Amino acid sequence: MELQNAKGTRDFLPKEKIVRNDIQNALANVFELYGFSPFETPVIERYEILSSKYAGGEEILKESFQFRDQGNRDLGLRYDLTVPLARFIGMNSQMKMPVKLYQMGNVFRDGPISASRYRQFMQCDVDIIGVKTMLAEAELLSLASEAFQRIGIDVEIRFNNRKLLNELLDWCGVKKESHDTVILSVDKLEKFGATEVEKELHGKGISHDAIARIMDVLSMKGIDKIGKLLKKSEGIKEIEELEKFLSILGVNARFDQSLARGLSYYTGTVFEVAARESSVKSTICAGGRYDRMISSLLGRGDYPAVGISFGLDRIHDAVCEKRKIGKKVVSGVYIIPINTAEVCLKILNLLRSSGIHSDMDFSGRGPSKNLDYANSLSIPYVILIGKKELEKEKMTLRDMKTGKEEMLKIDEVIKRLKQSLPEE
Repeated sequence: MELQNAKGTRDFLPKEKIVRNDIQNALANVFELYGFSPFETPVIERYEILSSKYAGGEEILKESFQFRDQGNRDLGLRYDLTVPLARFIGMNSQMKMPVKLYQMGNVFRDGPISASRYRQFMQCDVDIIGVKTMLAEAELLSLASEAFQRIGIDVEIRFNNRKLLNELLDWCGVKKESHDTVILSVDKLEKFGATEVEKELHGKGISHDAIARIMDVLSMKGIDKIGKLLKKSEGIKEIEELEKFLSILGVNARFDQSLARGLSYYTGTVFEVAARESSVKSTICAGGRYDRMISSLLGRGDYPAVGISFGLDRIHDAVCEKRKIGKKVVSGVYIIPINTAEVCLKILNLLRSSGIHSDMDFSGRGPSKNLDYANSLSIPYVILIGKKELEKEKMTLRDMKTGKEEMLKIDEVIKRLKQSLPEE
């Protein structure tokens, strides 16, 4: 049997997993700074939820993993975290609105595989439910800007509005029943170019004149020119309001009328974030407003909602590319017993009780091999404890970078390590 991963999935070495954990922790810290609370949903959903009218839509359902359980119930692996959130809110409708939630988890799509595009990938979603104003969108884009500053990725943030897109398509002479399929084609403009999009629109039966108008409108720069076509439309009003809030918050983002987002559940603002100067060309963060999904699942009520999703796998790839290599271990200090295992266990326990990430040799190797081992894992400090150290009731602390050694008491070692090691 040949050992290999399922297509579109991958393992993570410890040095890679540590980078992923660092990113998740940075994101969680920002999410909670902005007042969002964590929650969790299963990776398996009833297929009728995933395929409901206001869920992901026909395009994404083609990539969904479907199966039946032993009770012959139709199930599916979630393809995003937004549909499960809508189901969660519907089942917990007693929650006080507005509610600010975040969730991190794996999602699955049986789609084509390319650079930084996988079939199992982790999303980190942030959502606001119960707010109709553009303040919610401004909050999420401010959060995204803060998060990427902390992670250390230079990004470009773009936004648009589905209402404006629909208004523009009306102006271009596209029938309302064709809006969704045209938007799916428009969403491919940046990736495949104008020629391919025009060809696809012709194949969908859109007239030559309508296509010419669409491409002309999408090439316009700035909201002012479009405003002259549509006057004061609802879409333009929302974009101008969002721009005002983003200016107050100091968020650098730009309007792009060609931005569409392929999922059918979006009803208003849509946005995407891309890494600058990176080989990761795909969007690393995206989202938008989906005001109809929750109420349609419930069959009642008014649940305005807006969310943004951080693609952990793509962010991880961009970070690893920038750092070249991640950390290898989580330990800050490694204890080497020299026939002193019982004493070293007590020291190990004291270090961990003091919040210092510590490890120890359990295999009985000699000091030379243990030093090579610690060095291979980039552990910054080593403690050696042998007969000489026991007689003086001290231990030898070795800085693995400089090679400098000091004989110190346990409280001195703890103080030195707390000063030298980064806070976790």
